[in-house]
Amino acid sequence: MSRPTFRRRIGGAITALITPFRDGVFDGVDMMAHIEWQLASGADGLLVCSLIGEGPTLTEAERIRAIEICIELSEDKVPVIVATGTNDTATTIKETIQAGRLGADAALVTVPYYSKPTQKGIVHHFEQLAAQTELPIIIHNQPAHTGVDLAPATVARLAEIQGIIGIADGGCDISRVHLWRLFLPERFGLFTSNDASALGFTAAGGHGCFSGAANIVPRLFQSMQHSAACGNIGPAQSINERLQPLFNALARDSGPATVKYALSLARDLEAGVRLPLVGVGAETAAAIQTAIAPFQLDGSGRFALLRAYRLGL
Repeated sequence: MSRPTFRRRIGGAITALITPFRDGVFDGVDMMAHIEWQLASGADGLLVCSLIGEGPTLTEAERIRAIEICIELSEDKVPVIVATGTNDTATTIKETIQAGRLGADAALVTVPYYSKPTQKGIVHHFEQLAAQTELPIIIHNQPAHTGVDLAPATVARLAEIQGIIGIADGGCDISRVHLWRLFLPERFGLFTSNDASALGFTAAGGHGCFSGAANIVPRLFQSMQHSAACGNIGPAQSINERLQPLFNALARDSGPATVKYALSLARDLEAGVRLPLVGVGAETAAAIQTAIAPFQLDGSGRFALLRAYRLGL
């Protein structure tokens, strides 16, 4: 199967977008406003319908609309990546084809979860996906959620499949960048989906981060990633130290709930999530409030992140 020419490089600070709800209903207006703010703040890419975006809870109509909004607002300026992975190969193929038809630039596809396939089964899964779709594929390896980790030999085999252009790792093991680089082709992208390890991953030779925290501090996160990629480790470390309390607070509970609670303080977005997720507890809420506080308050008492913008970060 011939594949379209890939137009935009994927890398840097890629925001794993939340999906706004209002009274439990998908809110396209809030999503537009949030995406416009992300783009104005320098986001290098947009990931939609991921776990942070509560993709598994979205109806097909909501999913389509969320993708359409991202593509419309990006205006071909930054890549739009759609999370299409499920624990069923046929459904993953269907959702990846749909994302391609809607105009996405790539698909982020998780290793199948719950069923805990063998390494051979994982390879066959991605072989079938690549054979039946045209969208460039980035594999998402997140053992904490899937219950299975990719073996180095499996990563090497997957990199040989036409159409697979990279891998995003959800752990904190930065040594994987060096390990995988030994047998991966130069064209292959290496990403992380863990905010706490984003700086180290990029400094070690990775290409970027699919970030939940970037929903809240897009300009700071982008500055950190770009500084690290350019070898300006000192400034990158300075930003990282400022953001670590936020990373730690967001990691206390499920990603969608913590990120949305932070955004309810910073951007007046609703904090509601869909079951089986629930809102953050009192201790986590307090930790998030404390982590955001250094970014200052505006005149209305809302967290406005003014210091970051005055510093041009």
